Amino acid sequence: MDLSVKEREASTANRRVLADIEPREVMFFFEELSSRHRCSRHEKDAADYVADFAAARGLEHHRDELQNIIVKKPGTSGYEASPTVILHGHLDMVCKTDEGVIHDFTKGVRLKLDGDRIRAEGTTLGADNGLGIAYMLALLDSSDIAHPPLECVMTAMEEMGKVGGDGVDLALLSGKRMIDFNWIEEKQLLAGCSGDVSCRIDIDADWTAPAQGLLAYRIEIGGLLGGHCEFDIHFERANAIVALGRLLRRAMQTAPVEIARVSGGVQNNVIPAEAAALIRLHPDQADAVLAAIETLAADLRAEFKRADPDMRITVARSDAAPERVFSARAAARLVQVMLLLPDGVQTQNLEVPGNWETSNNIGLMVTTHEGVEITSTITSAVTSRKHAVLDQLMLIAEMAGEGVRAKQIGLDAPEFPWNPQSRMLAIAKDSYARVMGRQPDVLVSVCSLELGMFTQRIPGLDTIGIGTNLFDLHSPKESMDHASAARVWPLIKDVMRALRD
Repeated sequence: MDLSVKEREASTANRRVLADIEPREVMFFFEELSSRHRCSRHEKDAADYVADFAAARGLEHHRDELQNIIVKKPGTSGYEASPTVILHGHLDMVCKTDEGVIHDFTKGVRLKLDGDRIRAEGTTLGADNGLGIAYMLALLDSSDIAHPPLECVMTAMEEMGKVGGDGVDLALLSGKRMIDFNWIEEKQLLAGCSGDVSCRIDIDADWTAPAQGLLAYRIEIGGLLGGHCEFDIHFERANAIVALGRLLRRAMQTAPVEIARVSGGVQNNVIPAEAAALIRLHPDQADAVLAAIETLAADLRAEFKRADPDMRITVARSDAAPERVFSARAAARLVQVMLLLPDGVQTQNLEVPGNWETSNNIGLMVTTHEGVEITSTITSAVTSRKHAVLDQLMLIAEMAGEGVRAKQIGLDAPEFPWNPQSRMLAIAKDSYARVMGRQPDVLVSVCSLELGMFTQRIPGLDTIGIGTNLFDLHSPKESMDHASAARVWPLIKDVMRALRD
């Protein structure tokens, strides 16, 4: 591994935890990336690092305003005329802290070892997809790994609706073969995946002055597992936003309630693990409302005793003195929308037994100057069913009446269709059997990745995904099995060698 002076200086500070972890050349770059700001929309620090890396090695590279970066490397001896291979991963990560943890993500994350697992201290790890970027950097850095010409595409804002994948200039690419490293299971080769689209519903607050003499209370939901809105949606975990809607509905059925603000979740593609509301009650009715909330809270804990055993629901007096609250009509509309939005798995995939086909995740709720924004992400292997759920969300907003609006936000990401004649898949299967000593599982996944954006725009693109065992993505429990990475790295190198023709 050839390191520039700048990298050697950085490595002294950064390579403290993973210095002796195999594959060392990959873990070096993963730790370097982990010391940099990589939250979605803040990829510049990581893109600067990649650009400096490429420049130090004399590699052609292209960077755009979104912070997408493409690095090209010629084929090694004997592979100069081999067909080019596109490699793909994304620079950004979901940035989420554990409850009670305050962390400055501008300084990266703090890594720690836990047996065969690599974790971050109190935050998401960012192996999704920092590990994929580290694999590419190790290949670009190598002088002894046989490979065809490489076009390494590192996209930005993947976790924020695949903005980078949609905006990257594919005219800069010549390859018709592609390997994606944004996958999470070693035993599988990815051969297809779903698409997704996001929807935001805006509910006007119709702000009004708070009534005099009311007491403020804060409802909090926490302790939930949360997780990835695609990989974990079938576990039937509690959605904190939905649970909060049920609690508010029960309170409002018991007595008049003023709502000052609501919140829930961290990102639209993350199952929300926390939610909160600030409400105001008349002193003479507070006990009845609190009792009603506690009764329903006990029911919720019983409902989710298996899927979310650590659910915590608290209601406590608050010193907050809001200057304005939702009008009674707006509050009713808000709760109506919270409870009518579909959440979770909607249809099963009858083409791929054991897979769910379509799901919706109510992922984010924030109180704004105008009112409340609720954002959800619909994922499906079938575009028409994805659009059917989107239309359902639009109709719910329409039926809720004046002051409620729904609109598609971001991109309508297409699915990556399964190609049973894929030569890349055949090559990767042979390498997998040779290196791993067993046959891989071939997966058409329920998740939505950027791959459809490439396969739809590059005619004839032959694509597969290679993964490493990652766990609890998009949550502070996220971890990487570094023993898995040590097994997958020889597989990647063998696939590179096999791509001569």
